[in-house]
Parts: sequence; structure tokens; C-alpha cells
Amino acid sequence: QVQLAEPGGDSVQVGRSLRISCVVSGVGDAIARYSLGWFRQGAGQGREGVAVVVGVGRFFYADLVEARFTLPSVASGNIRYLHLDMENVRSEDSGIYYCAATRKMTLGNAPLRRESFEHWGQGTQVTVSS
Repeated sequence: QVQLAEPGGDSVQVGRSLRISCVVSGVGDAIARYSLGWFRQGAGQGREGVAVVVGVGRFFYADLVEARFTLPSVASGNIRYLHLDMENVRSEDSGIYYCAATRKMTLGNAPLRRESFEHWGQGTQVTVSS
């Protein structure tokens, strides 16, 4: 069973940068054959896709974060570290961020849909203040 752990969020001021991370493990070398992503849920809102990597090289970003967020991924043995680098953050970037994984290596024409992912981390809080 794939395991996803997000070791703690953070608070940051508007316009600054922040990295959050997810440790993906639990399935041996099959970890390279998972698609991974970050989703967020703002106060009173649904969970929306932020950034997704399909397989190891196809990246998709939500319109609101494109050109500000990137999705570096590093493999070390049977563990993958999925980072979300956020630049020039805005107050609307606040929320609980969830790391997600799926065995699917193609996600059709809607890769940022939460329904495409079966495995979820516990979530980590990001707070952007002015």
C-alpha cells in the first residue's frame, strides 16, 4: 500500500516563497510507476488540483498557479520526494494541501481531477498572510 506523508506546512507572507514536501513510499520500486500530485482545499471550498506529474515527466498545473508553482520530484531508492515550490504566494493560496498518488500512468484530458487519485496524505496547512 502506497504511503504519503506531508511533514508539516508553514506560514508565509504574501509575495514570498515556500516549499512543501511529500514523502511517497511503501510499494518498493513500483513507486516510479505512480502519478503524483498536490491538491488544496481552502476554507469552505472543495478540494482542487494544483499540480500533477503523470508518470515521471508530464506536468500539469492549475491556471491560478501556473508560472508561480513548480513540482520537483526526487527519487531515492524506493522513496519519492514530491515537492511543491510556491513563488510569489497570494492569500488565496492558503489552505490544506494534500499529496495524492495513483497507479494510473495516463489521466486523460482532466489530470487535475481529484477523482483520478486513490491515495491521499493527511494534509498540511499552508497559511499566507499579508
